Amino acid sequence: MAEGERELVRFENVDGIGVITVDNPPVNALSPGVPEGIIAAVERGNADPAIRAMVLIGAGRSFIAGADIRQFGTRRPVVLGKRPHDVLDASRKPVVAAIHGYALGGGLEIALAANYRIAVPSAKVGLPEVLIGILPGSGGTQRMPRLVGPKKALELITSGRHVPAPEAHQLGIIDELLPEGADLREAALAFARRVADVRPVPRIRDRDGKLAEAKVDPGMFDAFRKSIARRARNQKAPYHCIDAIEAACTVSFDEGVKRERELFDELENSDEARALRYAFFAEREVNKLPDIPRDTKLRPTDNPAVIGAGTMGGGIAMSFADNGFDVKITDATPEALERGMARIRANYETSVKRGSLGADEMEKRLARIHPVESYDDIADCDVVIEAAFEQIPIKEEIFKKLDAVMKPGAILFSNTSGIDIDIMANATTRPQDVAGTHFFAPANVMKLFEVVKGSKSAPDVLATAMDLGRKIGKVSGLAGNGDGFVANRSRAPFSMEMIIMLEEGALPEQVDKVMVDFGYPIGPFATSDLSGLDIGYDTRKRRAAQYPNYRKQPIADRIVEAGRLGQKNGKGWYRYEPGERTPYPDPEVARIITQTAAEMGVEQRSFTDDEILRRLLFASVNEACRILDEGKVWRASDVDVMWLHGFGFPRYRGGLMYWADMIGVREVYNQIAAWHQRYGERWAPSPLLRRLAEAGTPLREAKAEGGLR
Repeated sequence: MAEGERELVRFENVDGIGVITVDNPPVNALSPGVPEGIIAAVERGNADPAIRAMVLIGAGRSFIAGADIRQFGTRRPVVLGKRPHDVLDASRKPVVAAIHGYALGGGLEIALAANYRIAVPSAKVGLPEVLIGILPGSGGTQRMPRLVGPKKALELITSGRHVPAPEAHQLGIIDELLPEGADLREAALAFARRVADVRPVPRIRDRDGKLAEAKVDPGMFDAFRKSIARRARNQKAPYHCIDAIEAACTVSFDEGVKRERELFDELENSDEARALRYAFFAEREVNKLPDIPRDTKLRPTDNPAVIGAGTMGGGIAMSFADNGFDVKITDATPEALERGMARIRANYETSVKRGSLGADEMEKRLARIHPVESYDDIADCDVVIEAAFEQIPIKEEIFKKLDAVMKPGAILFSNTSGIDIDIMANATTRPQDVAGTHFFAPANVMKLFEVVKGSKSAPDVLATAMDLGRKIGKVSGLAGNGDGFVANRSRAPFSMEMIIMLEEGALPEQVDKVMVDFGYPIGPFATSDLSGLDIGYDTRKRRAAQYPNYRKQPIADRIVEAGRLGQKNGKGWYRYEPGERTPYPDPEVARIITQTAAEMGVEQRSFTDDEILRRLLFASVNEACRILDEGKVWRASDVDVMWLHGFGFPRYRGGLMYWADMIGVREVYNQIAAWHQRYGERWAPSPLLRRLAEAGTPLREAKAEGGLR
């Protein structure tokens, strides 16, 4: 080892117990050198007569958080001969994996190849490879079903979920769960001494008792394939995971490992896996703010408040409570506040009925939400989020009141889907303390947290906002100011085009089917019904008044003016049976579409699915290029993150810009240019798109020139 080079894996003899410490900050990923170090350490322990047993432990904040994802899809060296799992399997002396932090993916596979596993209560384990389009490739699909049974293994591996240590202990993944506050290293040493003389050394690979589940229920694998068909559509990885687990139940362990590796190799360089790896890294890149130093001191946010107890404000308050914050909430009248608190309770009660939340936990979260009567009651809060109606006079008045009562240095955020942040900031004497925090509905569920930079927003306010989003379980993305910001502005042409295609002869159910087949959880018209059609109606009226050239949408307006508001009153683009959320095509909607198109003089025609898909998404690709060109977003990959978490874009397609790259920037440009000739100015190609096409530069590599404006 060169002088000054970190020793990634250390070995020490502690009174006859070999302690193997993985030390590869920040999370002990299995980067090159770590697997080799584990192999050398285990072999050293087996060769040393003074060593009776071994402990494998991680330094820092985790055991082993998984593989180094950057290595996947590269020309990494072919593994010949021994791997850590093989060496652990062959160990003549017991190895105890001592787990804290995370043991995920390859990290858990190493722990499963050890002979025993102990963990602190805060640890989490899991095999999340399916989330990046692959499967556990180091024996995980063969050992897990032997440990927990194939049925549970199917659920754990195809979901990729992180399993808390107490649950992992109940399932048998963890052999011993330590009490709170226990010293993991000392407990592991004591455990190793207790099992040092156990022979034969127990190995998961030798267990087959729980595999009998598959013999009793031979149809379980086909049944499980059918059960995931909707959520796993268009994807290979979940089905390959099932195939590998089935192999664990039908062939020998060694043959199963060989089959697992074959299936892994099929996935590693698939389009699906590449897209999911791209999304993984894009989510890390979006946190980087090039013009704000990383060591910027953040302002406190421990004491938050929300103005407005409507659907959005209540959801924001729930986001705080769900993540351990005590939060104050107020509204214009006691009656509105009471209705808001009742709605919050009803939302939690729905989660309890569904089984996704315990009744005790519901009461704990409700107790963190504190309704207060006046602005004076929130004067000492660190941060306040205004979540009033999308009407400028209302928001201006609220910010004037906040300016008068809030303590110096308090941060004032506006939750708005598109109103100029400077309007609210200029209503105060402290515009530097004002920024936008755009939650997506429902706020307690949707992950995207769009932070909007006003012209005078202080750097520490923006950095604090980004950090706050992460604290409440969101994915934060920074946007420049302007109508619609980044997410909604890039989505607006999609929304416009889907209405225009109705004028030309498409129907809502056809458009929705195309997008669901593409991978969206629900189609855009059904989504509009869920959100409420009056929201879009109000936005269109505002934009029509603000922009003289705004293209009106007569069909969408007539649907609302006919009293069709969406699910809230049982009829929108679809009709809904009482108490149901299933959308049913409605002949009345088809009649409104046909009649309005005739009055507009638009000749209707049929559409192919491919034209619908490209019309919708290419329109937004073009707008995203304009946004980048104007310096309203840092990176094209930031747009992708916003679409993944704000609009349900199918993750296995990477994101809007990444998906377009799979078609090719030149082909996208040529199609948009052709539609420009056919449909007019709304399809004028973005100058940035033209430059990228001419240079052959992928869309996903585009960045704002000159910083965020």
